[in-house]
Amino acid sequence: MTAIAVLGAGLIGREHAELVASHASASLAAIADPSPQAQALAARLCVPHYRDYETMLDEVRPAGAIIALPNHLHAPAALACIARGIACLVEKPVADDLAAARRLAEAAERADVPVLVGHHRRHSPDIHAAKRAIEAGELGAVVAVSGMTLFDKPDGYFDVEWRRSVGGGVLLINLIHDIDVLRHLVGEIESVRAFTSNAHRGLAVEDTASIAIRFVNGALGTFVISDNAVSPWAWEYTSGQALYHPSEPGPYLFLSGRKGALSVSDLYLWRHAKESDHWQDRLVRESRSGDGSRTYVNQLDHFLAVVQRQAKPLVDARDGMATLAVTLAVDRAAQEDRTVTLAEMLAEGAEAA
Repeated sequence: MTAIAVLGAGLIGREHAELVASHASASLAAIADPSPQAQALAARLCVPHYRDYETMLDEVRPAGAIIALPNHLHAPAALACIARGIACLVEKPVADDLAAARRLAEAAERADVPVLVGHHRRHSPDIHAAKRAIEAGELGAVVAVSGMTLFDKPDGYFDVEWRRSVGGGVLLINLIHDIDVLRHLVGEIESVRAFTSNAHRGLAVEDTASIAIRFVNGALGTFVISDNAVSPWAWEYTSGQALYHPSEPGPYLFLSGRKGALSVSDLYLWRHAKESDHWQDRLVRESRSGDGSRTYVNQLDHFLAVVQRQAKPLVDARDGMATLAVTLAVDRAAQEDRTVTLAEMLAEGAEAA
């Protein structure tokens, strides 16, 4: 059994703790979080509770740690794990700024201690199937991509102060997952333009954004996101894989290439029957399918392999830094009303580190 500690017992931290406690090859070693709710969770799961994660790491010495603390604590907690030789899974974003993300990535590489970033959709069967179709050449070269994440968070969600402050809006909480999927499926992002809005909810943070994307390989894309709009069009619904949301099978992401098009999460592949066909000919629709596995279980399985040094992190700290850089570029592009490049963001992060 691989002993895993959980740092943070908020919404996702509680789910991590439950998953570890129920896994056949893992044991929940401890929970570190100062809240009374964390103490109650630890008591229910019959594991030690600590208010301070450094004390817990020193006394418990788990084989691995899952970091589900507030964003600004991700990098410090991961660095504490690295200093002790403990592999960690860090919830997204990998850090709250690029300088901290770079310091974390460099520390992990120097110490040769693996860090897995919790971009869980890369472990999802629909994303796996989409990646397979692209790598098999079924779409040809990807030309264009368009997607949406639209859902309505309740007012009570924003009772927590940090969700009303800088960094607590829909970009760093939600869009960052979509950016990671786009990087994974289409390729590295060269630059972005964007608009953001808080016109309807009126909080200090954005609740809606629209983005134009240029990929390094020449593909172009658009994405629209809001946590203040009713719809069934978001991975959380369409995949049937999210922990807290109902399943609404359908598409949220559309990829089109020189040979075919694919919608995700419903995994319909559209192509011409003959290579000589074109826009005046009917298309053939085929179905691709996932393997029926569960995203968060897949992620935990992978993390256990990482802890045992049997696998390299699917999303390491440097990879997570690139996704963070694009997400922060979206915010800057909206604030400054200009095109922002990934190279610009990474260069500034390197200087600040």
